[in-house]
Amino acid sequence: MTANPQEILQSHFHLQAFRPGQRAVIERLLAGESALAIFPTGGGKSLCYQLPALAIDGLTLVISPLIALMQDQVDTLQSLGIAAARLDSSRSGDEVRDIYRQLRGGELKLLYIAPERLQNERFLQLLRDLRIGLMAVDEAHCISEWGHNFRPDYLKLAQLARELGAERILALTATATPEVAADIRRQFDIADTAQVQTGFYRENLQLLVTPCGEAQKLPRLSERLLAEPGAPAIVYVTLQQTAETVAGQLAAAGVRATAYHAGMKPEQRERVQNAFMAGEISAVVATIAFGMGIDKADIRAVYHYNLPKSLENYMQEIGRAGRDGKAARCELLACADDRRVLENFTYGDTPINEHLQALLHHLLERGEEFDISVYQLSAEFDIRQLVVNTALTYLELEKVIRATGPFYSSYQIQFLQPVAEILTRFDPARADFLQRLFDAGKMGRTWLTIDVQNAEQQLGEPRTRILKALQFLEENGCIETRAKGVRQGYRRLQQPDLPTLCARLGQLFARREQQDLARLQLVLDYAVSPDCLPAQLCGYFGETLAQPCGHCSSCLEPRPRELPGAAPAQIGARERGQVEALVAEANPALAHPRQLARFLCGLASPATVRLRKHPQFGSLASQPFQQVLALTEQVS
Repeated sequence: MTANPQEILQSHFHLQAFRPGQRAVIERLLAGESALAIFPTGGGKSLCYQLPALAIDGLTLVISPLIALMQDQVDTLQSLGIAAARLDSSRSGDEVRDIYRQLRGGELKLLYIAPERLQNERFLQLLRDLRIGLMAVDEAHCISEWGHNFRPDYLKLAQLARELGAERILALTATATPEVAADIRRQFDIADTAQVQTGFYRENLQLLVTPCGEAQKLPRLSERLLAEPGAPAIVYVTLQQTAETVAGQLAAAGVRATAYHAGMKPEQRERVQNAFMAGEISAVVATIAFGMGIDKADIRAVYHYNLPKSLENYMQEIGRAGRDGKAARCELLACADDRRVLENFTYGDTPINEHLQALLHHLLERGEEFDISVYQLSAEFDIRQLVVNTALTYLELEKVIRATGPFYSSYQIQFLQPVAEILTRFDPARADFLQRLFDAGKMGRTWLTIDVQNAEQQLGEPRTRILKALQFLEENGCIETRAKGVRQGYRRLQQPDLPTLCARLGQLFARREQQDLARLQLVLDYAVSPDCLPAQLCGYFGETLAQPCGHCSSCLEPRPRELPGAAPAQIGARERGQVEALVAEANPALAHPRQLARFLCGLASPATVRLRKHPQFGSLASQPFQQVLALTEQVS
């Protein structure tokens, strides 16, 4: 195929011209170099890997946490006659087997996967046998521990790319400060000169900040939406309950509005998304889960009913408005009361030092080779799973442990053909191996469960042979498998001084807590500042706006704003008595003052998730976390 980008653009994508920055990125990739693309939301990042995929030998592997984006892009590529597929949690066993077959046959040019797919050891074995011409990493800011949305799984991608022999890397993001961009380049070995960044400023977006008391928000929002009936809009909120309440009240006022949040079933979320795309509903009231990867060009307004937790989140969310280039409104209904909820979430993520020390002791006393279940560790030490993963990642950064790879502890097998018929396909030695493998399992009503470690010991065979046999049988339609009990293997590299290590990791988590609080303070500073709003955002992301926009809130009324907000009621004798009564219950899940404070602020943890119906859960949610913590330290 021709390597002429313009010809590919016209012949395969039916487009006549590149958007800003696209050609520069594409030409670097076609020259065999890696690159970092920092384009605003809706700036055309996906073409930067889709087009080179057609000219580069081998597979283009696209890693994205956004299932909606994967579905939309694969459907579009297939409609253009481009061989693309996706592997995500919605794929059936037959679909996965067919995609594996296409990969082995070299039939696919692009494969989209979620980061979690890289925990599948059989999939990794398959990738090692393929030529990966390009690895594209979407939402690449997640790899940076300095970023606003650090994901431990992402930190492993750079090393994995090297292990798989990926010939070039394309990292993509819409939100990277200069510090985060430098971290991305360092980890993926991308040259400084290979960063392509287009301007963040979009003149068709009118940025507005409207100071609002809590009671004023809904009337203002209803007024705005009813003034433009049917115009597509997204309303962002912090809490799932707020999404439900606001959507219901808007619907009662005559707005075609629906809620969207992570607490809904996947099929419900999909229905809402499809209805919004089709214009059947005009407003979606959503937590930040909505809009990621949604390619809807005519969104006329994005409202923030609650403060965003960072300027990075805010930039990403308002970027979903006006992608068609027409005027769009981005309004922040700013209330100082929102600060407490967002701060409390940040405090809820910080692990308790004693629990962190117990976790580290458990990990480092397990021998030189060990494996763990993050789910089990989270429950045992009352540390959220994401925080456990982050602690493990920090241990890798400190070179205390090294991941040896994820694996599943067991596989469930459903026979699609009689066992005797399956065995007749193989020579006597292989048939005997399979029969012994099946005998090592435990038969349920429908599924045979094979504990891989036990099977290794009984058969005297390596794990790799067992897995290859199951994979071969599945790909040939003999069985269907379900993997169970994902575990992560590790090797201990050193036996450090535990108190010193715990103190260092405790400082790292404390620093992350302070960074998140500082990011929230920057949102508040932005909301009250008299300076041009787009200029403030551009400055944060390392750019300079040549002149004020002329149509934001600050340009229209250049004076400082004050954000209304009610001071929290004082914690009185009644509340103190309730907390003392809760302490007297002596619930082990509330033994530590910080556990108790999180519980009273409505922040569930692995140990307290079953106590959410307790009358005291969230009873002090309106109070600043640090004040509640001071109280629990006094009465515990």
